[in-house]
Amino acid sequence: MSQPAPSHPAPTPPAAAPLSLPILGALVAAKIVLHLPGLSRYGYFRDELYFLDCARRLDWGYVDCAPLVAVYTKGALLLGGSLPALRVLPLLAGAGMVALTVLLAARLGGGPFAQLLAGLAILIAPVHLMIGSILTMNAFEPLFWLGCVLVLVRIARGGDSRLWLLFGALAGLGLMNKHSTLFFGLAVAVGVVATPLRRELARPWIWLGAALALAIFLPNLLWQWQHGFPTLEDLRAVRASGKNVELAPLQFITQQVLMMHPATLPVWLAGLWFLLAGRGRAWRAVGWTYLVLLAILMALKGKDYYLAPAYPMLLAAGGAAVEAWTARIARPGSRLVARSLTVAWLAAPGAIMAPLFLPLLPPPTYVAYQERLGLALSKSEVAHVGPLPQLWGDQHGWPELVAEVAAVYHALPAGERARTGIFASNYGEAGALNLFGPALGLPPAICGHQTHSMWGPGDFAGDTLIWLQWSAAGIAEHCESVEVVGEHHHPWGMAEENRPIHLCRGLRRPLTELWPELVHWN
Repeated sequence: MSQPAPSHPAPTPPAAAPLSLPILGALVAAKIVLHLPGLSRYGYFRDELYFLDCARRLDWGYVDCAPLVAVYTKGALLLGGSLPALRVLPLLAGAGMVALTVLLAARLGGGPFAQLLAGLAILIAPVHLMIGSILTMNAFEPLFWLGCVLVLVRIARGGDSRLWLLFGALAGLGLMNKHSTLFFGLAVAVGVVATPLRRELARPWIWLGAALALAIFLPNLLWQWQHGFPTLEDLRAVRASGKNVELAPLQFITQQVLMMHPATLPVWLAGLWFLLAGRGRAWRAVGWTYLVLLAILMALKGKDYYLAPAYPMLLAAGGAAVEAWTARIARPGSRLVARSLTVAWLAAPGAIMAPLFLPLLPPPTYVAYQERLGLALSKSEVAHVGPLPQLWGDQHGWPELVAEVAAVYHALPAGERARTGIFASNYGEAGALNLFGPALGLPPAICGHQTHSMWGPGDFAGDTLIWLQWSAAGIAEHCESVEVVGEHHHPWGMAEENRPIHLCRGLRRPLTELWPELVHWN
């Protein structure tokens, strides 16, 4: 007796479409052109200064970041360490993200219009405009996630299971780039188990891929173990300090809409529908990946932009969905009008808002433009205050601060100067002193913040410190005398750096003994 046909047969995925090289080339070129001014605009971002210090001390791990970001930065150092040398790397990573988004749209069955729509949507996304403007591991994260999704799509289409080895290699490198790839891997695992892809669990290749990812990640894992898992300790300190802005679930979702640009909302929602219930149901695992990531990050009170690398895959799927819907319009002229209006829906508001998310305008013009639009960018950290958003404000004032410290240092009598060090209260100050200070005759910075704390005070054996940012009362606990010897203020910098510069004379204890009290991770 024959068996009844299943009521919900496994969907047949749409055939992959040819990649439109003219569209790909135009979108990649547009991404590059948008970021070219940022290669030399403003100055070094606080984290970039820190990564330069990490690159000078390459290791298998750091307190608050995975090791690959220091490798990228080392490449910039070998090119001279200039701002353009540093910023060209995220520029290229952003161009790669656009290219992979367009490629994924084609692999999901999207033709030229779908590829254009997906690429344009990711091109105007505020979060990716901002991330692509500075050197950070966040600029590279979408490359690893998109690479994994492209492999997953190929396997779900019936590709060779040995492709899990490629997935594992990309995931392992992604972990060495940023630890949040662990959540991505967990989300993919849920997607596999929740869909027909679970058949892969009976084959060896998915497990071998996981083993390969672990093997690539193992050096950093061993470093963490050897140092008492400082990254976990840092995360606990951040949570205890209330440093980050914590969002309720509805606020978190609202921020997703804003950071990806409200105009892209219909596209990525269409992509989620396409993957979970539409013509792309064969790739439901990809849709589940997004939903699980969303749930994890909301539960952990993660920063809103932690989910940013997941949106290119939804936009690629959304391009395929919108193209299929508009293809149902019978009259070619009407179809062309509908698609043209869809492109305009993205391009016009994207162009209007782009100057807020790129380092294009002088600060006074930026503030005036922001007021004209009536928009204020949200903060991800509570304490950062200034006339500019943190990403731009933290690029102002560093050379001036170092010059002011140099003036204090060189005003000291030669004998006292030989016994004087410079204590930076955070890694931005330390990085600035180590970058700009040698040309001004300054010694290396001493800093107890984040990974600088592991490097210690070096060979400093003096009894006098030029001390940045701390209050006089706090410094007085460690010094015989405290004197205000300068005042740093930059009109466009962050308020936390606009503080007096103190001179601490007569350390009550050697700095090596005092060091545990100066170490702070947040």
